[in-house]
Amino acid sequence: MSNVEFGIGLRRLDNVAADAREAEALGYEYVCTGEHVFFHGPVGNGLIALAAAAGATERIRMMSTITLAPLYPAALLAKQVASLDQVSGGRFSLGVGVGGEFPKEFEACGVPVGERGARTDESLDILGRLCREDNLRYEGRFNTLSGVTLGPKPVQQPHPPIWISGRSEAAMRRCARFGTGWLPYMYTPEKLKDSIERIERLAAPLGRPAPVRPGLFIFFAVHEDRDTGVRMAVERLSLQYNQDFSALIGKYALAGNPDDVVSRLREYIDAGARTIMLNSACPSDYMAENERLLARAVMPALRG
Repeated sequence: MSNVEFGIGLRRLDNVAADAREAEALGYEYVCTGEHVFFHGPVGNGLIALAAAAGATERIRMMSTITLAPLYPAALLAKQVASLDQVSGGRFSLGVGVGGEFPKEFEACGVPVGERGARTDESLDILGRLCREDNLRYEGRFNTLSGVTLGPKPVQQPHPPIWISGRSEAAMRRCARFGTGWLPYMYTPEKLKDSIERIERLAAPLGRPAPVRPGLFIFFAVHEDRDTGVRMAVERLSLQYNQDFSALIGKYALAGNPDDVVSRLREYIDAGARTIMLNSACPSDYMAENERLLARAVMPALRG
């Protein structure tokens, strides 16, 4: 399983540099963070947070998990992606999703929720072309570009890796067309395996230069005491998603002692996951130990 790689979510917006340096020292391959403009609780902006993380580290890669692409003008998103890839020295990967769980943020940004998928597809088309082409002319449903050139272009060519997140058939089609990687969430191993096969079938007639790399985004709480780990995850995710997660933890999250987490992660790896992005689902005062225990007692068992 030596080709399995792990990423860890940033813990606090006001401590990004230190969090990223610790993740690098612990041996994670990625540091990641998500974003919302508005949500059920405080949340930052992923691209800004990752820029701070990039400046504080040397080797670890950055991934946005995820960037809400439909809330950005396409040209602005392309500019920010290229700039972040430049300042990180080519260490940035763009995770993309359509959002929609919190309609008020779409209303506040002047974007109809029903257009989020179409806007994302057009934005990804423009982003890829701006990274590759000069003097781009584009007449789309939502964007008009009248001969513009993005400069500087990103370090990684033809563009930084694009990881498509989601759970739906539309997300799989988007991944087959635009994705470097597939990063579903709230998935069982069985659903992950089915989605990877589905994306392969959708991508086959598109003449892609390389297969889509299969990944997974998953919440976790690992503790030497199994019941404590499970309780932490239930409490955190129930609050975060404003619903009772007690019946969903075993299905969609990693919770329990190190052996439990290793066993469940093996199921996801056997289903095809190769890039696993993890986000702590525990009290804030346990997050650092949660990350350390995962790095010390879980990751080595899956890399051997």
